[in-house]
Amino acid sequence: MQVYLVGGAVRDELLGRPVNERDWVVVGATPAEMQRLGFRAVGREFPVFLHADTNEEYALARLERKTGPGYRGFVTESSPDVSLEQDLLRRDLTINAMALSAAGTLIDPYGGRADLQQRRLRHVSPAFAEDPVRVLRVARFAARFADLGFQVAPETRALMQTMVASGELAALVPERVWREMQRALAEATPEAFFDTLQDCGALSLVLPELHWHASDREALRAAARLTPEAGVRFAALMAGSALPDIQSLCQRLRAPNPYRELALLCARLQPRIEQALQLDAAGLLELLESADAFRRPERFAGLLLASTARFGDRPAQGLLRDAAATAAQVALAPELLRELKGPAIAAALRAARIQRLQSLQSERRRS
Repeated sequence: MQVYLVGGAVRDELLGRPVNERDWVVVGATPAEMQRLGFRAVGREFPVFLHADTNEEYALARLERKTGPGYRGFVTESSPDVSLEQDLLRRDLTINAMALSAAGTLIDPYGGRADLQQRRLRHVSPAFAEDPVRVLRVARFAARFADLGFQVAPETRALMQTMVASGELAALVPERVWREMQRALAEATPEAFFDTLQDCGALSLVLPELHWHASDREALRAAARLTPEAGVRFAALMAGSALPDIQSLCQRLRAPNPYRELALLCARLQPRIEQALQLDAAGLLELLESADAFRRPERFAGLLLASTARFGDRPAQGLLRDAAATAAQVALAPELLRELKGPAIAAALRAARIQRLQSLQSERRRS
């Protein structure tokens, strides 16, 4: 039995990047042997085990055979006779198809190290075309590594275009599209995900609601500079879209509520945000209340970041930031609270906030 470190951990170690997760392949073993050694079986579709101490995944070397359409149309075969090279051959990109032995020897049968040096995203074998998810994965790796100069190899781009033309991407389920896009949004260069999908013709198929104009690309780039939060980046990306398109995309892909809510809020309130400097104190408070700024200050901060990324850093966003902080500090005197009940308390608090916002506006005009 031989154990090898494989995949992303090997790739990232060679790139000098932090290794956050380690996956292992075991050659020459059976499930019964793994369990006798204390590993806990967790894989449903193929034999995967968790180490008792580290909780890291150890998978038995396996083969895959295409039996039907889509990324679920595979039969997995695992036996002690499957070699490491055969296991690596089924992987998507050469940079993910390397292994390290226990002695630290690099096993690189498909040229992954050279592709790392050449900054190239290249498929391992023609079997790449059997799994439509790999189109999304290549786009996600482009988003992760574009800032290092990585580009999709011409032959891989051509194969992805062929997959799109064949209709293979129709087998993608919405949840998987969202999962890959969500992960890409958190990467260093998220716009490369959408660029790559557009380049191979897949973008209009998997994200028909997104038209990917130059303004969308620039908004996403700006958001990535402002925050690592994928939800804010998504809101900045979608803020230029029509509300029905945002609703349709989020519903179809089953986007989590925080993503959907922030994207819709940004698109809906942006016209009023742009007019914030012209509003009186009551109008300013109404805008803050529409954004639920007092009950959900973190989301309101995300709204202003998304607005800044999409439309630029304008005085309106600064005013709203100051106004929210100022109004949130307003509190009614204890003796007044004892006198008032129910709606009268809310009305008094609102009046006090308006008065304080009037003072803030006067201060800003004087400065």
